[in-house]
Amino acid sequence: MTAAARALELLAQRGETLAVAESLTGGLVAAELTSVPGASRSFRGSVTAYATPLKRELLGVDGALLAERGAVDADVARQMATGVRRVLGADWGVATTGVAGPDPQDGKPVGTVFVAVSGPDGAENVAALRLNGSRADIRRESVRNVLTLLSDKLGKNAGAQDTEQNGGN
Repeated sequence: MTAAARALELLAQRGETLAVAESLTGGLVAAELTSVPGASRSFRGSVTAYATPLKRELLGVDGALLAERGAVDADVARQMATGVRRVLGADWGVATTGVAGPDPQDGKPVGTVFVAVSGPDGAENVAALRLNGSRADIRRESVRNVLTLLSDKLGKNAGAQDTEQNGGN
């Protein structure tokens, strides 16, 4: 079972919903989720905030944080996940931000990625990733990692075992 299918199954069992905020993945997380039959039971929608100002304007990421650290930052990812929950009225939010290449961004090298999960009752987690490969590889691994992070968080909250994670970072 894919991480997307596992997350959607756990969300449906709990009667909870999900919203997605994407930057470097440009809609790939939403596409992965909506490829799963029945996704509409739990998936509310997504915001692709590719341009840095949209992270502030649409998702409520702190402007001073963006000015100081840039968009590729753990706290930015966390605020994106929290912001998309609020904006789209979901129980859970996930976010991706990072550098897929070909050039560095905000002083961060290609392959620097942050994925975040924000849930009810203050449940949140951010993972800092250092991914290798082509632009497509980095984006694909970012999708897999954010959905695995969500599945793991949902599974732990439900008392289930962690999902298996294949591949390397």
